[in-house]
Amino acid sequence: MIALMGGQAIGWMWVWSALVVVGLLIIGYATMNLVRGGRKSSQIGAGAGSAARRIRDERYARGELNEQECRQRRSMLP
Repeated sequence: MIALMGGQAIGWMWVWSALVVVGLLIIGYATMNLVRGGRKSSQIGAGAGSAARRIRDERYARGELNEQECRQRRSMLP
């Protein structure tokens, strides 16, 4: 085959190998972004809940909420 193509097959073999490697890297990068994206969305939800709890506790400590209101709001938070 190499003799038929005058040695050009070796050059194309390197090109195709490089394209396969680049393709695999792109697929790996996209997969990692999808995995990280899923984690970020769950962390955002957890962070929002903890921020709400912190604010509720601060308001209770300042006396803005009584015990009953604090319990009611605690049951509403995830």
